[in-house]
Amino acid sequence: MSEALSKSKQTAFLCHSHKDQELAKGLQVLLTENGWDLYIDWEDNEMPSSPNKETANKIKSKIRSTDWFLFLATSNSTQSRWCPWEIGCADSIKGYEKILIIPTEDDFGNWYGNEYLQLYKKIDEGTDRKTGRSGYAAFGAGANSGTWIRNL
Repeated sequence: MSEALSKSKQTAFLCHSHKDQELAKGLQVLLTENGWDLYIDWEDNEMPSSPNKETANKIKSKIRSTDWFLFLATSNSTQSRWCPWEIGCADSIKGYEKILIIPTEDDFGNWYGNEYLQLYKKIDEGTDRKTGRSGYAAFGAGANSGTWIRNL
């Protein structure tokens, strides 16, 4: 993380369920390709082996020290004991502008996420109508245009 900060990379804390490790790693690859450094707690060997008070303090510290807070919205994360607590911490530490939701859907197009997640911007695929360029961007609620991830 220190190396990313020294290279002026965007840094982000990923809030997710540990049951979604494959999705988390895929997101990490995608963001790395876009010049970001993504913190995933289970990759941190300084985290306690069993969650406890120290875990909570370290998570709050990481949320505070990264540029962004990302919430991977899956059925697992919305049922997690930790994820709602983490986004509550992020909301008080970061505020609306630095929280992004990564929405996921089931096979029927149903979006995973509690109603309060709709308060925040989301990362989604988009296409620039002028250039035809496509990729991932951050969109506000109901917004037709977003900011490219690479440009955040």
